[in-house]
Amino acid sequence: MTKYRTLLLATVGFNFSFLIWFSFAPFTGPMAEEFGLSLAEIGVLASAAIWLAPFGRILTGWLSDRFGAPTIFAIVLAYVGVFSIWSAFAESYATFFVARLIVATAGITFVIGIQHVSEWFEAEELGTAEGIYAGIGNAGAAGGALILPRVFSSGWSGPIFDTNWRAAFFYTGVVSILLAGVYYAFGEAAKSSEKRASTKEKAGLREWVFTATRYGTVVLALAYVMTFGLELSMNGWLATYYREGFNTQNLVLASTFAATFSVAAGLLRPIGGYVSDRLARAERNIIPLFTGRYREQWTFVSLCFVVLAMFGMTLAGLSGRVLVAVGAGFLVGMGCAFSEGAIFAQVPAMFPDSSGAVAGVVGGVGTVGGIVYPLVYAAPFLPNLHTGYAIVGVSMIPIVLLAAWVFQPRIAERATDDGFVGESDGAPVADD
Repeated sequence: MTKYRTLLLATVGFNFSFLIWFSFAPFTGPMAEEFGLSLAEIGVLASAAIWLAPFGRILTGWLSDRFGAPTIFAIVLAYVGVFSIWSAFAESYATFFVARLIVATAGITFVIGIQHVSEWFEAEELGTAEGIYAGIGNAGAAGGALILPRVFSSGWSGPIFDTNWRAAFFYTGVVSILLAGVYYAFGEAAKSSEKRASTKEKAGLREWVFTATRYGTVVLALAYVMTFGLELSMNGWLATYYREGFNTQNLVLASTFAATFSVAAGLLRPIGGYVSDRLARAERNIIPLFTGRYREQWTFVSLCFVVLAMFGMTLAGLSGRVLVAVGAGFLVGMGCAFSEGAIFAQVPAMFPDSSGAVAGVVGGVGTVGGIVYPLVYAAPFLPNLHTGYAIVGVSMIPIVLLAAWVFQPRIAERATDDGFVGESDGAPVADD
C-alpha cells in the first residue's frame, strides 16, 4: 500500500540524513590533527552541527504543509549532498567549517518526514508509525559511527582521496543527491486530495503563530530540548568522550562505544510511540497524576527517566570503567527514545491538520539542546569530562516541572486552544 511505501521512503531518507549529519563524529581525531583543533574546538564543531537546525526545522515544517513533503525533502537532500562533496575538497578549516555547517542542515528533514507520515496514517496508528520512522531514522547516527570508520579506515585509499574523512564526505554526498531524485520521483504528498487541500489551507502565517504558542506546543518543544537535543549532543560528542575520558585511542573502538547510545536512542523509539498509542486506545492510567491524560502520563514518566539517567551517566564516568559508562550511555539513549516516541505520538494526535507546522516548532526548538549541551560537556572549567552530564540533568528539572503543570487534566484538555499568546474559544483560527 502507498502509506507503507511512504513510511519506507521517509524512513530511508531520514536515516541517511542522520548518517550524513553526524558523519563528522567518527573522524574528529584525524580532522583535529589535520586542522590543529583543540578539545574545546571539537566541542564547538559538535555544537555547530546544530546551529541552523532550529530555524531550518521551523521553516521546513511550514513549507511541507504548504508545498508537500516530497518536494521539500528532495531539495534538502540535494543541496546537502552538494555541500558534503564540497567539504571533502576543503583546504582551509574556515571553508570546511562553513560547508559542514550547511551539511548539518540534513537534520531538518526530520520534520518533513513527520509531516509526510502524518498525511498518510490514521490517528490510532500515528504513534507507532512516527516511532518507526523516527526510530529507524535516528539510528542513522549509529550507522555512521559503525559503518563509516570501518569502510573509510585510516588505511583506506580510493580513486579520488587517500584521506579517510574526505572520502567519506565525498561518497555520502553522492548518495544524498541520488536519494533526492528517488524521493522526488516516488513520493506522494498525502493520502487524498482532500487531505492535501486541508493541510495546505491551514498553512497560513496567522495559523502558524497561533499553533506555535499553544501550551501543548511549547511544553512538547521544551521536552524535546531535553530529549532530542540531548540525543544530538551525545551523537556528536560520545566518540570524543570515550576516547578522551577513558584514554581509548582506538578510533573504531571509541566509535563503537558511542554507537551503542545511538542504537538505543534510535531503534527503541518505536516503543515510545507504541506505548503511547496503546495507553490511549486502552484508556489506561499508569500513574495517579494526570488521570485520564494517557499520552501525557507516559511522556512525563519517560522525561523523569531521562533526568535520572543523566545523573547515572556522571556516576558511571566517575567510576573510571569505560564499559560501565557505555552501559549508562545506553540507558540515556533508551530514555531519549521512549520520550521522543511519546512526544511525537502527541504532536500529530493533538494537531492533525497542522502537524508539519507543530512538528517544525517542536523539532526546531528541540535541537537547541544539541547546540548548548556539547559546550557544557567540553567546558574548560569543569573538573573532568564526566561532570557535565549531571549539570545538564539539573537544567532539565524546570522543564519536567512545566510538563507537570501543563499535563494536569484541567490545563491539558485545552492545551491546543489556550496558550502564551492569545486565547481561543476552541474554534479554528482562519488565515487572513
